Amino acid sequence: MTKLLQRKFVKTAMIAISLLIVLLLGAINIANIVIVRNDIDRTLLIITESRVEPNTPGMPPDSPMPNMNPEGNENRLLSSPYFLVMIDNTEKIVFTDVSHIQTIDESEAEELAEKVLKNGDTEGKLGGYRYKLSNNRFGMGATIAFLDASNEVYSYIRILLLSASIGIICWTLMLLLVIFLSKKAILPIAENMEKQKEFITNAGHEIKTPLAIIQANTDAMELYSGENKWSKNIKQQVARLDGLMKNLLFLTRSDENGLTANKADFSLSEVVFETANGFATPMALKGVKLQISVPENISINADKEQITQLISILLDNALKYTNENGFAAVFLIKDQNGICIQVKNTVPELPSVPPERLFDRFYRADTARTQKSGGYGIGLSMAKAICEANDAVISVLYEAAESISFNIKFQ
Repeated sequence: MTKLLQRKFVKTAMIAISLLIVLLLGAINIANIVIVRNDIDRTLLIITESRVEPNTPGMPPDSPMPNMNPEGNENRLLSSPYFLVMIDNTEKIVFTDVSHIQTIDESEAEELAEKVLKNGDTEGKLGGYRYKLSNNRFGMGATIAFLDASNEVYSYIRILLLSASIGIICWTLMLLLVIFLSKKAILPIAENMEKQKEFITNAGHEIKTPLAIIQANTDAMELYSGENKWSKNIKQQVARLDGLMKNLLFLTRSDENGLTANKADFSLSEVVFETANGFATPMALKGVKLQISVPENISINADKEQITQLISILLDNALKYTNENGFAAVFLIKDQNGICIQVKNTVPELPSVPPERLFDRFYRADTARTQKSGGYGIGLSMAKAICEANDAVISVLYEAAESISFNIKFQ
């Protein structure tokens, strides 16, 4: 049980750590994308603001030209391959500057400019270039600045790989740390659970003796004075308490070492039919109509005794909680998905809790916890333990018309 708790602790902790690492790495990469794009936009802005416009008709001949490399922008421009294409008011190319890039000539630059004009966007990405279109001074046409952004993708990939590597290293170190600390973290809980299991085991063995004495004295009393309602009630309660202790000891053993199944091949069809048929009379006395649908020649490899107990638990549960004049059914189904046992019954009212809560120990739909149904509230917990030991999965489904269905799926 301690190892199970430790595995759950490690799993839960690592899920939380994994989510945190993913969020951090995602934030880092998103921030990198934003920073790189903003840097490209700033560089394009510097290029367009620092352009040198040729003398064109209509431009004042003595108009001052802006400085190509204003203070603080020289290094950025020298390290940024770019080219310029200038157009007049009729979108005719009048000037091309490819002196700041070696991977493209004037004809290729003009082709890219024509594509930009055709698209109609003032900024965006074309091939491996980021571009920005801005109007020239004095309303004399416009300039399209192209910046080589081929390193943009490499920057994204580089940061992604670097952050992923760091994330994997951190995740591995955290896994080792969590495994190391998990033993100390669950130690108080494990000790408390061990004490509880030890108490149940010891109490179960100690209670057997007084129960046997009470049973013997009741039998002796009935020999002298005959059976009466008081002696009958004593025997019923002794049997009830004895059954409760056996069930508690069963669950305790399954928690300590895991329930062991002595698997062998047997006819599941015979076991389901015989077990279900044994409940036909008590259900008929309660006015419950029982339907049994069991095909022949269906066999499985499992613990026959435990599977018989499993079916008995579900049918006993149906007998206790099916409303009078209600309906119960047992189906054995084999298809391409495997073998399934289905036990369903009508109820006066569906439980108000999620279906999986029904497998909690000592949970009972009878919130007043009266003994009207005669249940202990641990039968379904035992059923779940038996299913786990025999490689089966049990589930419960609330159906329409106040009906509940238990399904056992064999792997």
